Amino acid sequence: MSERTESFTDEEYAFLRHVRFGEMPPTVRPDERVELTETDARRDRPEPAGGPDEWHLRNVAG
Repeated sequence: MSERTESFTDEEYAFLRHVRFGEMPPTVRPDERVELTETDARRDRPEPAGGPDEWHLRNVAG
């Protein structure tokens, strides 16, 4: 049993994208771009807790 797959044209895909996502925002021109710098703490690692004495206690095999 072979299923028939229907292929869409580029215009049909563009219409489906528009229906799903709406209108795209205007393109940002190079002279409107700004460089971003991260000033907040990293979010992929938790804040360190305690001090060196506590870290030593946690890492010593008991």
